[in-house]
Amino acid sequence: MVSKYRDRKAQKTYTVVGNDVFADPNSRGQAKNPFDSNVVCNFDQMETLLDYCFINLGVGEEGDGGVGHPLVMTEAVCVPGYNRKMMSELLFECYNTPSVIFGIDSLFSYDYNNGKTGLVLSAGHTATHLIPVVDGKGLVNLSTRLNWGGSQSTDYMLKLIQLKYPGFPAKIQSWQAEALMKDHCYVSSDYKEEVESYLKPETLLEKDRIIQFPFTETIKVEKSQEELDRIAERRKESGRKLQEQAAKVRLEKLIKKEQELAFLKTLQARQETDSKRDFKRLLEQNDFRDEAALEKSIRELDKTIRRARKQDVGVEEDAANSAPPSFPLLDIPDEELSDDSKKMKRHQKLMKSNHEARLRAKAEKEAERQRQEDLERADAAKREADLPAWLSTRHAARAAVLTKIKDRTRLRNELSDRKSLASQMRMKSIANLASDSPPSKKRRRGAGGAPGASGGPGGGGGGDDDNFGANDDDWSVYRNITLGTNSDEDEEDNELAKELKAIEDQLLLHDPHFDRNDTQEAKSDWRASLLHAFTRGVREHDPEDQAQGSQIHLNIERIRVPEVILQPGMAGLDQAGVIEIAGDILLQRIADERVRERVLKDIFLTGGAVAFEGFDERVRREVREIIPAGSELRVRRAGNVVLDAWRGAAKFAKGEMSGKEGVGWVTKGMWEEAGGEYILEHRLGNAF
Repeated sequence: MVSKYRDRKAQKTYTVVGNDVFADPNSRGQAKNPFDSNVVCNFDQMETLLDYCFINLGVGEEGDGGVGHPLVMTEAVCVPGYNRKMMSELLFECYNTPSVIFGIDSLFSYDYNNGKTGLVLSAGHTATHLIPVVDGKGLVNLSTRLNWGGSQSTDYMLKLIQLKYPGFPAKIQSWQAEALMKDHCYVSSDYKEEVESYLKPETLLEKDRIIQFPFTETIKVEKSQEELDRIAERRKESGRKLQEQAAKVRLEKLIKKEQELAFLKTLQARQETDSKRDFKRLLEQNDFRDEAALEKSIRELDKTIRRARKQDVGVEEDAANSAPPSFPLLDIPDEELSDDSKKMKRHQKLMKSNHEARLRAKAEKEAERQRQEDLERADAAKREADLPAWLSTRHAARAAVLTKIKDRTRLRNELSDRKSLASQMRMKSIANLASDSPPSKKRRRGAGGAPGASGGPGGGGGGDDDNFGANDDDWSVYRNITLGTNSDEDEEDNELAKELKAIEDQLLLHDPHFDRNDTQEAKSDWRASLLHAFTRGVREHDPEDQAQGSQIHLNIERIRVPEVILQPGMAGLDQAGVIEIAGDILLQRIADERVRERVLKDIFLTGGAVAFEGFDERVRREVREIIPAGSELRVRRAGNVVLDAWRGAAKFAKGEMSGKEGVGWVTKGMWEEAGGEYILEHRLGNAF
């Protein structure tokens, strides 16, 4: 990795190489890789990398700036000639290298581990190669590449974790996913069988690995039981005092209303003793227009007092003894009534309508109760006549209710996503309704071409270009409208839940094959949820626990990530797995049976991506299934799957062929004469 960035405060440009690019946020944001897969594509960054290496190795201190040493460079299998040309030009012209040799890293590792004839399976950082080797020479023309390696496995692990925990508190980095993969993943001996065993709680509990991420804990002061009891007692005492005060206030109001009622009745009795003029003057002094207003006040006050006695004081009335309301003025023609009596007649007509409406509502309620009882009796008769048919209709009704609940949940989730089709259609409907509303005066003035006029709610009413919904402010209006309908939605959800509960209660009572575990309530329990088991483990999850909220459970990912190199289709890669490729090389491309037998005796695994536990056992078992019966088979790993490639190159560099012409080393003179793509073949490198 190479990062080049400029510090504006220091007015300096920094170049950072290697692991140091992750030490600073500025360098981390500008980090780049000079490789495209496993082939160098950016030679400016490659030059920076080589400078860093040579400086730290302490070479290249000559006066001309050259390295002064022959170089062994690893390269990809079947690397393009242009890439080798650019690398040779960089080494010979920039670093004055006397000679250079290019080789394949996995073959260096195989040579270091004393391999002569066999099949090299090299799973590197960006790709996996299978190269047959005969008598110490790699047959590059028979090799095959699989576009999957350690970096792709890390990305795959990161995607699985992000899909599993989309709202995880901390952002998981690639290096964290790589560490999780290296520390916890392994290759399953039988992937299909082990995946099925993960559905058992005891197996999942054994295989589950809980990764605790750091978190900031909120300290809660816990009170003792004595303090809690004292607080509860104080609250109870405070509530009792408030109730007493409220009761006292209500009683005082009731006494005042009774005194006021007694005064009004005394005032009404003065009508019989006083003259009409004196009584009217008395009514005016007490803010009453006429006798009807006084009678109305007495009636309302009496009703309020009776209601207060019933609710607060506890005095109940005998509803059977209460006389039905009377409306005497309705039978008298209007010609015989005074103006005040006509007003009272209209009031009595309204009171009669209210009374009749209450009677009708009561009758309708009674009729509905009677209808429900008739339906229950008819349903019971159907159940007794044909129980299987009745159970079939109940199961169908339950399925219909479940479908409605699922559809409502799906629609609610879609409406919460502003990019979904349902949300867009709802926004369009809101915009259409807003545009059909009558424009205000300001909009009429702006309709003639005023700036900012548009057809949506946010603009005027004169333009055809309706862009309502293009801004986030428009969506806040949409959210407010959506929130306004939550009460109706909750009521409908409750009705569906009650209907489902009633149907399931009937099935529990009459269907012997339907038990508590089949109910929707039992299925929605966390104990029956596979999603909960794989994301939160087989124990109950406490959402208030901050430690549990910062945990990741690795279970199925432990075998799923390494399995891709054996089954690339799992990750959407349209290539064969390493076992199929190995079978094709061993059984089809190597025609000589004696050579095939020698190759089978040494299947060599190298590269960081083969370091998973159980990888060599899995390769041995599956290769055994595809080769002829009775064939001798040996599978082994490199001593160090990561470093043996460098050790093999170092062994090759200081061996008996080091620096000599004609055995793979290309000198600067040969390069200048033959061209940039010129190479000399050797047993551990690419061929023409």
